[in-house]
Amino acid sequence: MPFTPIHMGPGILIKAMLQSSFSLLVFGWTQIVMDIQPLIVLITGEGHLHGFTHTYVGAVLIAIFTALTGKYLSELGLKLLGISKNENPISIAWWVVFLSAFIGSFSHVLLDSIMHIDVEPFLPFLLDNPLLALISVPMLHKLCLYSGLLGAAIYYGINWRLKGIAK
Repeated sequence: MPFTPIHMGPGILIKAMLQSSFSLLVFGWTQIVMDIQPLIVLITGEGHLHGFTHTYVGAVLIAIFTALTGKYLSELGLKLLGISKNENPISIAWWVVFLSAFIGSFSHVLLDSIMHIDVEPFLPFLLDNPLLALISVPMLHKLCLYSGLLGAAIYYGINWRLKGIAK
């Protein structure tokens, strides 16, 4: 993907489907951490653009790191946004945090594997990238954009309906 925010489209759709069983904040944190290594390469001009962080082995390690750090960062973010109140704080369950981080890191590798020629997702087991050009880049961008729009519509539709039932 050209930049991390595009990866959020599928995450928004997953959030709509799983609701409180998925943390969009942890998923987003994972997207950011996944692209730190390529950002460093772009800034310094040295290294492999989509290196170890864009392999499934690297994705496992990143998911563990982002789960362990993302739980606390997300809970702090919810508090700062006023969504989590001191009298009734939101605590994100560990299984939700790990699920969100693993979905985030694995989906990131999958999407980048389709688009970028230098991604070797199955390294060190396979040097080839059988996912490259599985679909066209414009179609991939549309898929990410439309999944985000659909996810937002579903999420707000479900929550609007639930608020109507609660009255």
